[in-house]
Amino acid sequence: MNKGYAVYCDADPCFYDAPHRTVSTAGAGRTRYAAASWPVPEGWQRNESGDWLALRPVDAQLPDQGWKIHVAACLDNAESVLERVWRYCVDGGTAFKFVPSRYLLHQRNAKYADRAGSGKFITVYPADEERFEQLAGELERLLAGEPGPHILSDLRLGDGPVHVRYGGFTRRNCYDAQGELRPAVTGPDGVLVPDLRGPVFRIPDWVEPPAFLRPHLEARNALTVAGLPYAIESALHFSNGGGVYLARDSRTGQRVVLKEARPHAGLAADGADAVTRLDRERRALERLSGLDCTPEVLDHFTVGEHHFLVLEHIDGKPLNTFFARRHPLIEADPGAERLAEYTAWALDVHAQVERAVESVHARGVVFNDLHLFNIMIREDDSVALLDFEAAHEVGEAGRQTVANPGFVAPSDRRGVAVDRYALACLRLALFLPLTSLLALDRRKAAHLADVVAAQFPVDRAFLDAAVDEITDRATEPVGAPAVPRAAVPRAAVPRADEPVVPVRPDDWPRSRDSMAAAVLASATPSRTDRLYPGDIAQFGTAGGGLAFGHGAAGVLYALAESGAGRHEDGEQWLLERTKQPPSGMPLGFHDGLAGVAWTLEHLGHRDRALDLAELLLDQPFDDLAPDLHSGTAGLGLALDSLAAATGESALRSAARRCAELTARPGPASDGTTGRGRAGLLHGAAGRALLFLRLYEADRDPALLDLARDELRRDLDRCVRGAGGALQVDEGWRTMPYLGAGSVGIGMVLDDYLAHREDEEFDRARGEIVAAAQAMFYAQPGLYRGVAGMVLYLGRTTAGAPGTGPAAVRRQLDALSWHAMSYRGRLAFPGEQMMRLSMDLSTGTAGCLLAVASVCGGRPSGLPFLPPPGIRRPHDSAPPGVVMKEPNLLPYEGKTS
Repeated sequence: MNKGYAVYCDADPCFYDAPHRTVSTAGAGRTRYAAASWPVPEGWQRNESGDWLALRPVDAQLPDQGWKIHVAACLDNAESVLERVWRYCVDGGTAFKFVPSRYLLHQRNAKYADRAGSGKFITVYPADEERFEQLAGELERLLAGEPGPHILSDLRLGDGPVHVRYGGFTRRNCYDAQGELRPAVTGPDGVLVPDLRGPVFRIPDWVEPPAFLRPHLEARNALTVAGLPYAIESALHFSNGGGVYLARDSRTGQRVVLKEARPHAGLAADGADAVTRLDRERRALERLSGLDCTPEVLDHFTVGEHHFLVLEHIDGKPLNTFFARRHPLIEADPGAERLAEYTAWALDVHAQVERAVESVHARGVVFNDLHLFNIMIREDDSVALLDFEAAHEVGEAGRQTVANPGFVAPSDRRGVAVDRYALACLRLALFLPLTSLLALDRRKAAHLADVVAAQFPVDRAFLDAAVDEITDRATEPVGAPAVPRAAVPRAAVPRADEPVVPVRPDDWPRSRDSMAAAVLASATPSRTDRLYPGDIAQFGTAGGGLAFGHGAAGVLYALAESGAGRHEDGEQWLLERTKQPPSGMPLGFHDGLAGVAWTLEHLGHRDRALDLAELLLDQPFDDLAPDLHSGTAGLGLALDSLAAATGESALRSAARRCAELTARPGPASDGTTGRGRAGLLHGAAGRALLFLRLYEADRDPALLDLARDELRRDLDRCVRGAGGALQVDEGWRTMPYLGAGSVGIGMVLDDYLAHREDEEFDRARGEIVAAAQAMFYAQPGLYRGVAGMVLYLGRTTAGAPGTGPAAVRRQLDALSWHAMSYRGRLAFPGEQMMRLSMDLSTGTAGCLLAVASVCGGRPSGLPFLPPPGIRRPHDSAPPGVVMKEPNLLPYEGKTS
């Protein structure tokens, strides 16, 4: 689970949205600080963007980069700290910015907030280094004694809330060594380099720190864990509150676990910091001492201001890891014996967990955070419970403050009822780990129970008991626990008689119309940042809400390509937003200008497409990654397609330049430096796709050779798993998916083999087909879920078993397991499945495109990967090659 998604859940009960858009209500602690509404001083200008409100004198001249000052604060002293710093900066004519509300400050310092930016409350911009020393000293004295979290990316001055770091003042971007767009500073040679903003204080090599910082640097370097009787062997986990480490007691040789807590950091929903929660855990575990289902407390100590708890190391694996190890639905066709064996194991695990929770309750403790990651399975299959930082006494009235999205209890549950709810969720999750969907609509529990009952030999009463517990008093879906019911739009709340799944995905064309209606109903034309709600990536880069992968361009493409019809208002919205594209928008196909230009041309808006293409041609491509997602491979494909459509020779030349850059040896392509990434979007398969399409235009065999070499690089990153399925090996997991897994490689292999025979490739694509045969994939999305398998199986020309209509239909059935309702229409959850998504990469638009590719009356597919038999702009089938028709499924009422 990516914990970073949680902060995007509060603003809307149905969709991910930026935290600063969260509904403002005093009862939920979301009131803005008074200073955020103070009049702008005369001669000053005010600008509010995202999480920040900035003020600066109109005539202020600031450098592009330099030493800047960050002030941290706790929730209780933030208002006072802000008012003092405001007056100090205004009196001195110093530019500054601040987080304008208690809610946003809480979120920036929450347990799973970004560690690099955590704790930053106010930023002060000195005009030069001399002024920097003066400001730092005066602010340190002004705020002496005020508590605040340590800002990990900065150097702390003394023990107060004032921190400093060297970095950019204005937003400039450059591409890093991996081709990722990053904030930038200018190096000594005048070239932009990444402005590193990690959870560790760094000074650029060419920068000499001012002399007054030396004592603070020495104090920082003097703080170590040397001399402790525990030798840290590895880090198991990091959060904003601290780390969890595997260590060894040097006195006994015993393995132990060290849990670290930073004061004022890693806040829970009730405002408790990591130190408070670590103390809760210690007291709870001491009370539970002697139970075989909980670890023993061995020690606790403090180093500097960091608190540590030493726990017994329980040798085993978290329950969530057992899905990849033994869950039968990751196989293509598990037999009855295999299903029965797993069912017996799962029921035994649940019974053990239930007994363990009862033992905890008997000692007067509520666990309060039971989920798959906090249940440890030992080698003998016995269970233990971990992570008691949210625990409290049975008699306490407090509600759940830390929770996994798949197990978060409704806000009306208290005490042991929270644990009972989690145990009910566990009954379903052991068989079908989709309980995060309950945060959208708890009635989904009954649908999940139906699926489990159809797949496993489990007593229906066992499942019905879970459904009864989960849906008790649930007359409407819940959003994030912190969102008050009054804030939930009436239209977002399904009626009690509204089906959880309005229509099955394979019920075409009703499913097409239903998905399209859901997409259109979600549109927010009054917003300038995005039109259709999608992944949190919409807010990660400039123009993310316009782009092909997660923004309007991809959705408009899917609507048109699937036969659902054009959304003319949506196209006008995109045309309006691209008159002057957002400053700093990336260049790439999936994340930037290239994908938008290509889409607008595809939809018939050639003039605007060419305007954007001109902007692209004015930019340097040399520092881009070579990938399809955001680099030169995707850029080259878009420019080549635009050139073929418009006849513009400059676009054709630029496409060939992209091919030259993509073919350059480097860490991402030669396999000599690091592992790099594999697959269609970020790996060698995307590069091979560019060379393959250019070969079809030029018939230069050297291009086909380049495609062959790139495909071999990606295949070298694959391993064979259960049943011989070929999947990408990422070191800690294997990936079958369309975007970053073997199925995306398989799509390009199919197209390569249409031009040149290759026994190795033919064998590999047969093994990739097996990777698309699992009965369960964790998410529904196009690039990381079931929808990608549907599109692949319907398109592949492999002759291997499992590529016929029956295999496609089985994946359509699996897609329905994830289906939800939005205003009575069929919709799908996005990445992490905590909210719905309408975008192409992760959500409903991608599912629409995939289903259309196998059910639609007209062939449809991804850009540059059309269905077999569909002529490309340059394409003519080579002699002797018979193009296979798409694997279209019939439906009632289908017309030709």
